[in-house]
Amino acid sequence: MPAKDLGSKFVCFKCQTKFYDMKKPDPLCPKCGADQRESPALKPQPEGRRGRLAAAPKVIEPEPEEPAAASEEEEEDLDSFDDDESAAAEPDDDDT
Repeated sequence: MPAKDLGSKFVCFKCQTKFYDMKKPDPLCPKCGADQRESPALKPQPEGRRGRLAAAPKVIEPEPEEPAAASEEEEEDLDSFDDDESAAAEPDDDDT
C-alpha cells in the first residue's frame, strides 16, 4: 500500500538513495543533500552536431537553365519545317 501522506518518492541521482520528500517544497536527499530538481535527467540534452543536421536538412535546388536561346533556334527550325510542308502541299492540288 503506497504511503500517500509522505509525499513524492524519489531516487537520488547522485547516491541512488530512495526517499520521500515529506511534502516539502525542496526535494533534498537526506543522505547527500543533493537537490533533486537539479538532476541531469530533468535537463534537456544539448543538441549535438548530428542533432542540428538531422533536424534541418538542406535541399539544394538546381538552377534553371536559360531556355530563351534554345527556344529561338527551335522556332527557326519550326518555321523552315512549315515552309517545307506548304511547298509539298501545293503539288497535291494539281492532281485533281
